[in-house]
Amino acid sequence: MQKINQNNEKTLKVDDFIVSKTDMKGKILYGNKTFIKISGYSEKELLGAPHSILRHPDMPKIVFYFLWERIKIKQEIFAYVKNLCKDGSYYWVFANVTATLDDHGNIRDFHSVRRKPSDKALKIIPEIYAKLLKAENSGGMEASKALLNKILDEQGVSYDTFVLSLQQ
Repeated sequence: MQKINQNNEKTLKVDDFIVSKTDMKGKILYGNKTFIKISGYSEKELLGAPHSILRHPDMPKIVFYFLWERIKIKQEIFAYVKNLCKDGSYYWVFANVTATLDDHGNIRDFHSVRRKPSDKALKIIPEIYAKLLKAENSGGMEASKALLNKILDEQGVSYDTFVLSLQQ
């Protein structure tokens, strides 16, 4: 089990872009130099590994469920993600994930571009994720999904509008 160092946050620079590509099951096919460096893994360790190798336990499952539901039907999604590094440190990203299609319109793989989240998002998202995770731990993913829908309903916005508004 990997030791998590909650006090060691890595921060992306404004002009940093993390790029990766995964197969249909989430195994890493490609990662750019920024991805490799910040993760702390070697390229050899990352290629072929499940992208979930970077999953931080503070991330509610509902976020990834929602992400996979969208990209499987060829819809792009934006999401805030807290990732876990090999050394136990972590970093936040604002991710854009899309499906790459072949010449026949079938999904070939998934492409993700991640950048530094806004300060505004980092003041709001960790608290929301903590609440979603608490709901998930007590009532499963359905409880977390219901809470996320309630939060969005209270704001009177869709998921996409909410997420994108935090990055502005």
